[in-house]
Amino acid sequence: MSTSRGDDLALAHRLADAADAITLARYQAIDLSVSTKPDNTPVTDADKSAESAIRSLLHAHRPDDGIVGEEFGTEGLEKNRYWVIDPIDGTKNFLRGVPTWATLIGLVEKDAAGIEKVVVGVVSAPALYRRWYAHDGGGAFVIVDKDVPKKISVSAVAKIEDASISHSDFIGWGQRLQQFQDLMAKAWRTRAHGDFWSHMLVAEGAVDIAAEPSLALWDMAALDIIVREAGGRFTNLEGVAGSQGESALSTNAALHSFAVDALAIKS
Repeated sequence: MSTSRGDDLALAHRLADAADAITLARYQAIDLSVSTKPDNTPVTDADKSAESAIRSLLHAHRPDDGIVGEEFGTEGLEKNRYWVIDPIDGTKNFLRGVPTWATLIGLVEKDAAGIEKVVVGVVSAPALYRRWYAHDGGGAFVIVDKDVPKKISVSAVAKIEDASISHSDFIGWGQRLQQFQDLMAKAWRTRAHGDFWSHMLVAEGAVDIAAEPSLALWDMAALDIIVREAGGRFTNLEGVAGSQGESALSTNAALHSFAVDALAIKS
């Protein structure tokens, strides 16, 4: 099936619309069903229903594409294109009534050499009345409360003493915890905005560095392209570009090398 990048982005928005309708209806519901997955993380009926709805739409409109989802696994990963779905990023926030949660949708394509790249991304946070999106070469945008899309770009901050850093918490940092705390001590300001929100604030230019030590592909794919199209850099903590590296470091680009060096594990 041959599609244009605009068609792919339009479909990604449609997938996000379907997810928003489900997640908003279940947000703060008194009968919300919550269970614990084998990795000891929570999952709600909203997570499962949203991913099921997205998968159904993809089966109907992109039957030749693969899918990678947090709740229902992988299908067709060997194909040249596959969609990456996190039905609710920030499930703990969702189930406690904190509005910082979002549906993340990314599209990955492989080139002739088999190298993978995220080419479309949508991050929809309906409880925050915000949706960010980007496609390869098209710039990054945010829609606030269904208003006209606004193009976004990263900051020009070039000194760590002037920089704002965002993270989620101090869990999972292991050998890098002291380095991360030292990096934050050098910064102008630090806040734990958490999850997708930290990286979208980098894309908007409101935050200069966001870092998380342990993530999956579905946590990062959509964030990756939005940060890049806003003029920033998205890598793992070692500085390897892309969303396959099991950790995330997004910056305004000017501070990226400094942050990678600061977070390097000391021998």
